[in-house]
Amino acid sequence: MNKLLTAVALTVIAATITNTDEQTHTLIVSEGGNQIEMTIAAGETIEICPNGCFVTMPNGDREVLTGTEKLEIEASRGKIF
Repeated sequence: MNKLLTAVALTVIAATITNTDEQTHTLIVSEGGNQIEMTIAAGETIEICPNGCFVTMPNGDREVLTGTEKLEIEASRGKIF
């Protein structure tokens, strides 16, 4: 009897944040009752919050992310679009 094994690649969806500014910025990520600071360097792209989270942006705004967003930090004001 032949057995066939099939490998399945799962894609994890996460929010993507790209820092197009020339400065490093820090985000505060609250997920599952835990809060951490995440630093994103100039030109860097990070993926966060695959299960959703709250994020405090560099300008102090707080956003709810579901894990599907694509955001950019631009200019030295830490403005996110």
